[in-house]
Amino acid sequence: MNITVDKQPECTATLRAEIPAEKVQNERKNIVKAFGSQAKIPGFRPGKTPISVIEKRFANDIKAELESRLISSACGEAMEQNEDLKVLNFKNPESAEFTNDGAFNFTMPLILAPTFELPDYKEIEIKAASADATDEELEQEINGLLERYADYTDVEDRALKSGDIAIIDFTSTLDGKPLEEAVGKPVGILAGKEDYWVQIKDDAFLPGFAKQLEGAAKDETREVTSTVGEDFPLTELHGKDILFAVTVKGIKDQLLPELDDQFVEETLQFGKDKTVDDLKELIKEQITMQKKKQIEEDKVNQVVETLLSRVDFDLPEELVNQEAQGSADDMVARGAQAGMSDEEIANQQAEIIASAQVQARNNLKTNFILQEIAHAEKIAVTDNEVAQRVAAIAQQQKKAPKALMRELQKSGRVSSLRNSILIGKSIDFLVDNAKVEEVTAEAE
Repeated sequence: MNITVDKQPECTATLRAEIPAEKVQNERKNIVKAFGSQAKIPGFRPGKTPISVIEKRFANDIKAELESRLISSACGEAMEQNEDLKVLNFKNPESAEFTNDGAFNFTMPLILAPTFELPDYKEIEIKAASADATDEELEQEINGLLERYADYTDVEDRALKSGDIAIIDFTSTLDGKPLEEAVGKPVGILAGKEDYWVQIKDDAFLPGFAKQLEGAAKDETREVTSTVGEDFPLTELHGKDILFAVTVKGIKDQLLPELDDQFVEETLQFGKDKTVDDLKELIKEQITMQKKKQIEEDKVNQVVETLLSRVDFDLPEELVNQEAQGSADDMVARGAQAGMSDEEIANQQAEIIASAQVQARNNLKTNFILQEIAHAEKIAVTDNEVAQRVAAIAQQQKKAPKALMRELQKSGRVSSLRNSILIGKSIDFLVDNAKVEEVTAEAE
């Protein structure tokens, strides 16, 4: 066979194969013979049907099987001739034809895995804060707990002061236009709200918003200006000064319960003879557990970001588009679950698509890098590890492990699950071999 593979940009290639007539005829004879041995045709004993009858009766099936075998054989030989060829997908053949002299020729587009040199991936420098609960974090959690059991009384004889709850109606404008009109899309609660509760403290609602209401009396209307920070979801508003027209409809005094052993035992029903110290110890443990989980996630993110910054390569655009579609669908689903309307989602379509494209490229790039690291470090996934993962998933889904395994095998998802485990093991390897610098929570 004469086989060539022409590599092209964006991880694509074209396989061209010319299969001589002699090989075509030999393969065809084998196929006809196999059909003859299995065919059940009235008037002939099994295996005794004349070749001419077999060829006429199964002409289309023989031709289809012949093309399939020739193409498969050519693809296998192409892989043997090009040991560095990593084919992700053999596309449907093009220009497949039998020539007048009996030969068979075809071309086939290929999707290739990207080729690149691995960057330095050991001893990646990452930062991690302490997981110990600070006094400030403990106080914040306790205050939040007390607020959930707070009583509120109406205030009629004085203006708003720090710590009060203001019940407000408000609308918003940007550059003299209603905020949604100025932005050109829904902005959620920022557009305005009635009977909204906000506490007069620094970090309530938007930066500086609540503090500007301090001193306002009931039924008083004030103009409040707040600058949107860089962490706000709508990037169009970053750094923008929004003008709010705020009317104070009511003032409530927040009365927190006293934090004592009686509150812990009776109100919280924490347990007999439990004390404030017991409560604080439990809260500290919960904070530490949450921080440890976040720290591990931060380590992974830092490792991945470092790898992505150290190497660049082309990606198969077809895979990028498939991955981006999946990411976009997930974003839309999360938006719908969060209460966004179809109109709001449609208005953000451009941002969703752009974000999905970025996420898809990063996901695929990370996946390819981690697979190469796994290969370099001889990291593998055992059948037992796959079975354990299936058992864990089955428990979550309340299914029998064997039934779930059959389901995954039938749908061809076992290889995807195996790859997911491999990626996880590669990440664990990188984090274990990273150079961790402990920093204060403020620095982190």
